Amino acid sequence: MSNGRTAQQKILRHRFLAWTQSPLTWRLALLVLASTGMIFAVASWYTDRVARDLLLHEARENTRHRARQAVRHVDSILQSVQPLPGLLANRLAEGPLERAELERLLRAMLQANPTIYGGTAAFEAEKCAPYFYRKEGRLAFSDLAAEHYNYPARDWYTAAKERGRPTWSEPYFDAGGGETWMVTYSVPFHRERNGRREFAGVVTADVQLDHLSGIVSDIKLYGSGYAFLISRRGQYISYPQREVMFRESIFSRAEKTGSQQHQEIGQRMIRGEEGVVRVSSRHLGRMSWLYFAPVPSSGWSVGIQFAEDEVLADLRVMNRTVLVIGAIGFGLLFAAVVFVAARVIEPIRQLAQQTREIAKGNLDLQIPRVNSRDEVGDLTQSFENMRVALKEYIANLAHTSAAKERIESELKIAHTIQRNFLPKRFPPFPDKLQFDLYAHLEAAREVGGDLYDFFLLDDDHLFFSIGDVAGKGVPAALFMAVSKTLIKGVAEQNLSPSQVLEKANCELAQENDELMFVTVCCGVLELSTGRVRYTNAGHLPPLWLRPGREAAWIELPRGLLLGVEPDSRYETRTLTLQPGDTLLLYTDGVTEAMNMRDEFYGEDRLRALATQHTGAAPKELIATITEAVQQFSSVVVSPNDPTISMLAEPTAQSDDITLLALRYRGQGTGQTRQS
Repeated sequence: MSNGRTAQQKILRHRFLAWTQSPLTWRLALLVLASTGMIFAVASWYTDRVARDLLLHEARENTRHRARQAVRHVDSILQSVQPLPGLLANRLAEGPLERAELERLLRAMLQANPTIYGGTAAFEAEKCAPYFYRKEGRLAFSDLAAEHYNYPARDWYTAAKERGRPTWSEPYFDAGGGETWMVTYSVPFHRERNGRREFAGVVTADVQLDHLSGIVSDIKLYGSGYAFLISRRGQYISYPQREVMFRESIFSRAEKTGSQQHQEIGQRMIRGEEGVVRVSSRHLGRMSWLYFAPVPSSGWSVGIQFAEDEVLADLRVMNRTVLVIGAIGFGLLFAAVVFVAARVIEPIRQLAQQTREIAKGNLDLQIPRVNSRDEVGDLTQSFENMRVALKEYIANLAHTSAAKERIESELKIAHTIQRNFLPKRFPPFPDKLQFDLYAHLEAAREVGGDLYDFFLLDDDHLFFSIGDVAGKGVPAALFMAVSKTLIKGVAEQNLSPSQVLEKANCELAQENDELMFVTVCCGVLELSTGRVRYTNAGHLPPLWLRPGREAAWIELPRGLLLGVEPDSRYETRTLTLQPGDTLLLYTDGVTEAMNMRDEFYGEDRLRALATQHTGAAPKELIATITEAVQQFSSVVVSPNDPTISMLAEPTAQSDDITLLALRYRGQGTGQTRQS
């Protein structure tokens, strides 16, 4: 029992090592994790951005609400102060009051509005300024007309006098008066004197700044967020650091820090604008958001500032939690993917081991069967079928290779036999000095369908011909051999060229079930005179090359292809060559040679090239044309400039190329003519 358990443990350990050492297992696991990680990262980034924007938007809206709430509160306090001093100023503008009545009205003003800290009526013409203010829960009196106070020089008095309308003063400490930090609402009044309206004095209502500052300083946001209040000139009325209040302005602090942004924000606030900006806070020591709004009645401005990272603190905690959960999840996912991948890949690993043996040539090794009905089972069965098929194929390939070698050997023999059918000794008749002749055939396959021939009918007549059988390969080669042999046999009966083609056509058309046909152009050169009798059976017109003149096409008579209609008739025409003239016969493998731009060599190129070499010997002429055709077939378009071409491997030859050049040297003179 113990030995069996130990063996099973070894098998499991071996499989585990095989699974974990499989490159495919790790690649699959890493691919899954990389894809999942990318999706998780993109989703986390998007969620973080959306949550960040939502939190900041909510914080800005909350700040806007708190700021407007504070503005309404401060503004309501200031507006509640304004009516009573205005009423008293109107009463004083109507005429003077007894001192006792004036003091009674001032006390009544303070008693009617607990927000008012103190108030006075200061006169211009006479030194009179009774002042009542709150002190320790009761009304106290102070005479501001005393010399040590000098109220005509005070800001609350001069500002109202100069502007001629009610105005709020800048924050100040009222030494000698209320003995506290305050702001004063001053209402000027005027009286008619000598028909003129003259300034008569100022009625004031003071508001203690501790009360207003407390309203703003009570605003707290996100731990370290705070609110502040500035006057029309930017002076701090309320600020978290009490040593800054009434002593510094938003502009002086911006100048200390060298912050142009805070200077611009201060300008916007004293202009009465409302807005929200992202700033670097000196007080908070980090990036923050500042919302500011004006207090309409006084021209002051409330600002609320909060740290950005405090708003996003919960988001950072959530992100860290998500990362921890994600890391744990990735670890579990990695283990699960490795396990599942190993289970799936194990049959593939075994299959790979077996196929490596098969690749070494061991085709008798059977692939283990897999019972699963999935792609792995299908793959295993396919490899087994492939092994059997490959074994059979190799056996068949040995027989096929032997047969192919036999066929190739036979084709080589056929190629040699076909070549032997054609004249291949040049010059063919060394003792005949009246002409020079050369011919060349280049087959597209081992054997082809083009033909050429020439032979002496007698001492004064040379028969020559060129032809092109429809099709290629062995059938064309057989038809070519029959056609050449038949034409030569008929021509030796001393018949005219047209009669030769008529008899040959009649024989070829008999029982031609495969509808094979051949084009032929042939003629007979009379050596003593240069006269040529020629005829045509659907072939291309030869070129007539004369020294010093442009090459010209010979006009051929119409004639049907050989092997189609047994009763076809052909016409014989005559031309006379001068000494030095050359006849160039060719097949369509020359003019229809194609390059990699799908362009044909064409008759125009052939004619132009022949014109340049009218005086060349036949062998040289044919070599020049063959080389030109091969170079043309090698032209391709340059990838950088379509106007520049370069040479590459020639395109595969699509048809047999055959040329025959016959140059007449002559042995007398006479006029060259064509009839």
